[in-house]
Amino acid sequence: MEIIIRPTAAHAARLVARLVVARVHAKPQLVLGCATGRTMDPVYAELVAAHRAGTVDLSGLTTFNLDEYVGLPPDDPRSYRHYMREQLFEPVGLPPGRTHLPDAMAVDLAAAAAAYEQRIASVGGIDLQLLGLGATGHIGFNEPLSSLMSRTREKALTPQTRQQNAELFGGDPEAVPKRAVTMGVGTILDAREVVMLVTGAAKAGVLAAATEGPITARISATALQLHRRCVVVVDEAAAAGLEGTEYYRFIYAEEPEWAPYRADPAL
Repeated sequence: MEIIIRPTAAHAARLVARLVVARVHAKPQLVLGCATGRTMDPVYAELVAAHRAGTVDLSGLTTFNLDEYVGLPPDDPRSYRHYMREQLFEPVGLPPGRTHLPDAMAVDLAAAAAAYEQRIASVGGIDLQLLGLGATGHIGFNEPLSSLMSRTREKALTPQTRQQNAELFGGDPEAVPKRAVTMGVGTILDAREVVMLVTGAAKAGVLAAATEGPITARISATALQLHRRCVVVVDEAAAAGLEGTEYYRFIYAEEPEWAPYRADPAL
């Protein structure tokens, strides 16, 4: 795991977007794992802007989203399918057949979850998985005590998670669905590369626990410490609780792979 600290949330989001662009340049038919939420909004905005400017062609992507609320149809404006259509899919012209989310409207959710795993496998797996970090340290909707070997499945959402996601539901956590279908921790770890974006002072404590604390099912993001290629991009506010900041800054300043990014003041 590498941790990269940038001055602001905007710098961090631009760096994440630039990493995606670099991977698409290397592989135009990239399989991208997508996350949702306010942290990801500027990343998708940067990607759409780059696509429209001709800096990168994102129309060849195949995407798989982390999760979806049980019981929300795809055309519901609070669904993650609707979010992704507005934020990324339609602006870059992705054909619907190459954009995938868990089927959370299925009568048999277990069968739908298994089918989602098979669909990921059928395209050769996810090349790059984007992640945010939940308030309880969860990735996807893998709430505390989720198995670190888990696969796509239905999960109950904790009150804290529902509170965190209440904004799209009129600010009422009781209006947030109580269940979701999510990629499992094991599914996420199967991605060839993972990039997690964490911003804001409110995430400082849980970021430190997730990246520098012991690996535990109580914080599903700690499993990323085991990933062979995981980059965590954070702003100064989120980094406030980290103990290894001097080392992280040294690595970013010295490693050749980051030289092109260091040279851009926007990052």
